[in-house]
Amino acid sequence: MTSNELSDSQLLRYSRHILLEELGIEGQQQLLAAKVLVVGMGGLGSAATPYLAAGGIGALHLADGDQVDLTNLQRQIVHHESRVGMNKAQSAAVYLQQLNPALTLQLLPQDLAADSLAAAVSAVDLVLDCSDRFATRQAVNQACVAAAKPLVSGSALGFAGQLVVFDVRQANSPCYHCLFPAGAETGEQRCATFGVLSPLVGVIGALQATEAIKRLCGLDPDAVGRLLMYDSLRGDWRSIRVPRDPACPVCHAR
Repeated sequence: MTSNELSDSQLLRYSRHILLEELGIEGQQQLLAAKVLVVGMGGLGSAATPYLAAGGIGALHLADGDQVDLTNLQRQIVHHESRVGMNKAQSAAVYLQQLNPALTLQLLPQDLAADSLAAAVSAVDLVLDCSDRFATRQAVNQACVAAAKPLVSGSALGFAGQLVVFDVRQANSPCYHCLFPAGAETGEQRCATFGVLSPLVGVIGALQATEAIKRLCGLDPDAVGRLLMYDSLRGDWRSIRVPRDPACPVCHAR
C-alpha cells in the first residue's frame, strides 16, 4: 500500500464520504492529509471538532487557555463533569481521541500571543475561529491573512449565530477586518453575561466543520465572503455578500 492509498479499514470507516461523488477517495485522502487549527474549545469548538475528527481530518491542533467550568457543560459537549478544572484543549483531546484513535492531536493549552499564533497558523492548512473575544478574532484574522490560510469564522450568542468563510488566496475574498473593523465594536458581548441557546452552538459549529471540509476538498468556492446568519428563535436564515474593503489595513496589500 502506498502512502496515498487508503487501508481497508479506512475505506470502510469513511465509506459514506467516499460514496459522495464530490468527495470520493481523492477527497478523503485530502482530508486525511490535512491539518486544522481550532482556536477555542468552547461551544463552537466542541461542536465542530467531533465532526472533523470523525470525518477523517488527519491532524487537529487545539488552542485554548481556559479551564472547563461547570457552566460550560450546558453546551460544550466534548467536556465532562469529571474534567471540570482541566484545560479545555486537554479535556477535548480525551473525547476526540476516543472518537477516532487514528487522529493526530497537537495541544496548545494556552492563549496564543502574536508569535505563537503566527507559528500555529503557519503550521496548518486551515483555521477555525471558535473564539468568543473580538481581540482574538482580529488577531487570528491577521495571522491567517499574513500566512494566506483559509479561515472559517463562527459566532453564537443568545439565539443568533453567524458563519463566514475567508480565504485571501482568492482575489475577491474579504477578511474579518473588512467585515468587523477593529475598534468598531460597541461593546463585547459574551455568553457569560448574555447567555446562549445550547443547540445553537451545535448548529454553527457543525456548519464550521462543513465549510472546513468543503474548503479542504476544493468545493464551493462561492462560499468565500458569504455571511450566513441564523435566528434560532424564529427559525430564520439569511445570507449576504461581504465585499472586500480595498482600504482594509489588514488585507489590502495582498
